[in-house]
Amino acid sequence: MTAFLIEGGKKLSGHIPIAGNKNSVLPIMAACLLTEETCVLENVPNISDVEVMSKLLKMAGAQVERVGNDTVKISAKNVNPVDFPTDLTESLRASIMLLGAMVARCGKVSMGYPGGDIIGRRPIGTHLQVLEALGAKTKLENDTFQTEAASLKGAEIFLQEASVTATENAVIAACLAKGETTIKRAASEPHVIDLCLFLGKMGANISGIGTNVLKIFGSDKLFGAKYSIRPDHIEVGTFAILGAVTKGKLSMSPVIKDDLDMIILTLQKFGVNLTLKGETLEVSGANLKAVPKVVTDVWPGFPTDLMAPMIVLATQAEGVTLLHDWMYESRMFFVDKLLSMGAKVEIADPHRVLVYGPTKLRGQRLDTPDIRAGIALVIAALAAKGKSRIDKAELIKRGYENIIERLSVLGANIKEAS
Repeated sequence: MTAFLIEGGKKLSGHIPIAGNKNSVLPIMAACLLTEETCVLENVPNISDVEVMSKLLKMAGAQVERVGNDTVKISAKNVNPVDFPTDLTESLRASIMLLGAMVARCGKVSMGYPGGDIIGRRPIGTHLQVLEALGAKTKLENDTFQTEAASLKGAEIFLQEASVTATENAVIAACLAKGETTIKRAASEPHVIDLCLFLGKMGANISGIGTNVLKIFGSDKLFGAKYSIRPDHIEVGTFAILGAVTKGKLSMSPVIKDDLDMIILTLQKFGVNLTLKGETLEVSGANLKAVPKVVTDVWPGFPTDLMAPMIVLATQAEGVTLLHDWMYESRMFFVDKLLSMGAKVEIADPHRVLVYGPTKLRGQRLDTPDIRAGIALVIAALAAKGKSRIDKAELIKRGYENIIERLSVLGANIKEAS
């Protein structure tokens, strides 16, 4: 077990580099199973989720090698059907991405249910809908499922929900299916775009990238490719909130403007000072004012992964803000930890909270329920007066590389303890 020890109340200033998109790299790693040739991925974040995915790929017969700090080479020349163990799949939600890749490459897969953060119900029904539409059959037994297909055939698929990972599974599987596949109600988040662009470099024929209708023309063979993972827009939003609540002056790069439109719009409504110069975003301290409502939505709406940090921002804004995440029923439950720090938050129901600000936060002993709530607690502790201890911090390291080192450069008093 890992803990972060933080002494807050300091203005943070300086430059923070943005890591590669966590939600891009994991499905892209899975997609490397589609070819016998070597793929080289650059700007790969050094996080524990990447290590777990690497273990799963190696179990399937792939060779995975980290070269330097941010490059990973994957060679899947020899891939065999495998029973992925529950103890690994339940530690990584993105393990579900192996479903489409393994069925497309090997014709079958057996795996435990995917796990990850406990933020609410995340069923696999849409994933099974996708594979069944392409010709696969799934058998569920206890805590595992087995999916098989003699061959995959293109189909028209209207997703029963606009699931990011189900869209990605559909795209991955369709790349080696016979004929044309049309995916309607497809997710269009930046990480879906990233996956499609990578597959395009492998030789896949995909049209409609960035829209809600994707067309994939199946290929007999895909090839190795070299690809750089796009910067993580969730990190950008997270560190922008950090700069706002600590009233410092931060710059961050690289950023992609088109990935930030809703994030920037929402932060500016709170009064956050933001300046975009090319691939650099600058944030400076501001007098924060509450906005009536922040609601998560499918892309390009406000992302659910920023809701927890946004709640912390609202505790420092003058007035009352309603924050609503309809996607996950347990996203809001971490606010009891903010209450212990002196925040004024009212839980309306599992999906909505009312935040009354501004409040002076005080250091407290806390524990991390999930990745996004964990980084939100780090932000709160850095803004608070006094010392905080955040236990179960290994969850935070699943999604944010070298977070202690990067924050320390900004002047944060943060260190790791066991």
